[in-house]
Amino acid sequence: MIPVIREQNMLSATIFRMLLALTIHHTLTADVPPTGVAPETSSPPASPATPGPPERGSYNVTNSSDAVCLLARMGLQLNISFISSPYDKTVQEVLNVHPNLVKSSGSCDPDSATLMLTEDNITLTFSFSLNSTSNKYHLSGLELSAAFPDVAKRLVFRNTSLNYMVGTLGHSYMCQKEKTLSVTQDFSLNTFQLQVQPFGVSGDFGAAEECDLDEDDMLIPIIVGAALAVLVLIVILAYLIGRKRSHAGYQTI
Repeated sequence: MIPVIREQNMLSATIFRMLLALTIHHTLTADVPPTGVAPETSSPPASPATPGPPERGSYNVTNSSDAVCLLARMGLQLNISFISSPYDKTVQEVLNVHPNLVKSSGSCDPDSATLMLTEDNITLTFSFSLNSTSNKYHLSGLELSAAFPDVAKRLVFRNTSLNYMVGTLGHSYMCQKEKTLSVTQDFSLNTFQLQVQPFGVSGDFGAAEECDLDEDDMLIPIIVGAALAVLVLIVILAYLIGRKRSHAGYQTI
C-alpha cells in the first residue's frame, strides 16, 4: 500500500506545479501590453481660433478716362460655413482679408459699379446700384468665390437683392463700428471702419452719411449732455427763486 500512496502524492504535486505555472503565466501576460502598433484614426481638424479685427485697406476703381470713380476704405472679415469632404462635417471659417495681399479691380457705369477684391483663392465682389430718380445708391449684391483644401469644388455664395450701405449721390457712406452683412445662410461679411463712395467721386470722399450704429453712439453723449444741462438749469432756477423769496421776507418784516 505504501507505493500507491507515494504515487498519489507525486501526482498531486505535479498537478499543483502545473496549476501554479499556468497562474504565473496568465499574470505576466495580463500585465504586459501588446507590442503591436495601434491603428491610426482620422478626426476632423479643430476649428481655428477667431482672428482679431482685420486691417483696414484702401481700394479704388478707375474708369476709362483713368479717373477714380469708386473709393473704399474698410476692414473685412469673412464668415463661411461649408461641409468638409474628408469628414462629412460642417466647418466654420472666420477669415480676415489682408489688404497687402489683395488685388483690386472693378468697373463704373452711370447706374452701376463693382469692386472686386482677390486674395489667393478667394474673390469678393461688391455690386452697387444707383437710382437716378432719387439720387440714392446702395450695395445691391455680394458674391464670394473661394477654394478650400477640404472641399472638392470651388464654393460660390451670391446674393443680388441686398440693400446695404445706402447713401446719396456725391456723398460717402460711413460706418466706423463693426457691422455684419448677412449675404446667404452660409456666408456673412463683417465690416470695420468702413467708408465707401461708388458714385459721384470728385477726387476724395464726399461728406459722410453715417450708419445707424455710429449715430446711436453720438446720440448717447448728446442725451447725457442735455440732461446735465437741464439739471444745472433747474438748480440755478431753484437758487434764484429761493433767494428772491428770502429778500421778499426781509422787506415784509
